[in-house]
This record gives sequence, structure tokens and C-alpha cells, in this order.
Amino acid sequence: MLKRIIVGAGIVLAIILAFKYCEFKKNDDAGIEYNTNLIQQQILNVGKLVVTEGHFSEVITYKNQQKYLMDMLSFEKKALIVVNANVTVAYDLHKMKYDIDEKNKTITILNIPKEEITINPDIQFYDVEQSKLNPFTGDDYNKINKSVKANLAKKIDKSTLKTNAQNRLISELSKILILTNSMGWKLEYNGKTIESESELNQDLKL
Repeated sequence: MLKRIIVGAGIVLAIILAFKYCEFKKNDDAGIEYNTNLIQQQILNVGKLVVTEGHFSEVITYKNQQKYLMDMLSFEKKALIVVNANVTVAYDLHKMKYDIDEKNKTITILNIPKEEITINPDIQFYDVEQSKLNPFTGDDYNKINKSVKANLAKKIDKSTLKTNAQNRLISELSKILILTNSMGWKLEYNGKTIESESELNQDLKL
């Protein structure tokens, strides 16, 4: 009789332990699912268009000559050109590619989109001089527009606009880093674990 009681108690205990284990496993899985959903939501919040704006101005003198009769006759056209341009440097983080490894609690950034630079120049002509034999044409305006954008591109490279845009990008991505650190997850990029914002700033240079 005592033996049956002991065996019965052992069976009941085993059932209770099995139930507790299943309950613990269920709660653990629920925690992982909750964490994953929270991280995905944060990435969605970060996944937006990050835009940095700048304004540039320049003055250009455009000249062109047409020569005739073995260069004995020439007809010149010229103009003073004032350019005011609005420039934007944007990162579309909707295009960012990443992987979430629930088992190893790791987020891997696979790809960060390159910056998109948009130049919108307002070109004004002053002191225009031309002749009927050498008037301003559409080809002149195309050359001027191309030259203006080339000069502006050089100014942008020498300015802090790209750096400011990248700093804003890092600021957005650091939100993912803060969340992963607070939840005991890891953030990886280029095969390296990112542990601080300074490392993020260093390793995510594009």
C-alpha cells in the first residue's frame, strides 16, 4: 500500500513538474516573441526618410564666341548668372536590409542605403549680351545647368552637409542599438558587434 502511495505521489510530482516546465517554456517563448515584435516595431519607427537640407549660392560669368571668315569676325555672347540652390541629402531607411536572429538574440544590419543628393538650382540671368549671329540657345542653357550642378556638387563635398546628414543617420540607427542593449540583444554590422554609439559612428561610415 505504501509503495503504491509513493509511486502515485511520484507520478503526480512528475506531472506537476512537466506542467511547470511546459508553462515556463511557453512563457519563455512568449518573451522572445514579445522582444522580437518590439524590435521590429522600433526598426519600423526608424525606417523613414532622413533628410538634411542646405542652401548654396554662386555667381558665374558665361561667355561664348562664334568666329567667322578665318577668325577675322567674332560674335560674343555672355551673361552674368546668379544661382541659388536648395540641396537635400537623404537616406531612405525604408530600404535598409536587416536580419533578426531570435535564437541568438542578434540583429544584423545587412545593408544601409546610400545617400540621395538632390540639387534644385534657381538660375537667374543678368547683363545678357548676344547677337543675331550668336544668340543664346537651348544648348547654352543645358551647358550652364550642367556646369552649375557640377560646381554645386564640389561645394557640397567641401561643406558639412554630408557629414550632418550622416550624423542624423547615426542618430536614427542608435535607437536600435539602445533598444538591443536594454533587452540583452546584440547589434551586428559587417561581421562586428556594435556595442556603443561611437562604434556605430565609426563602423557605419558609408
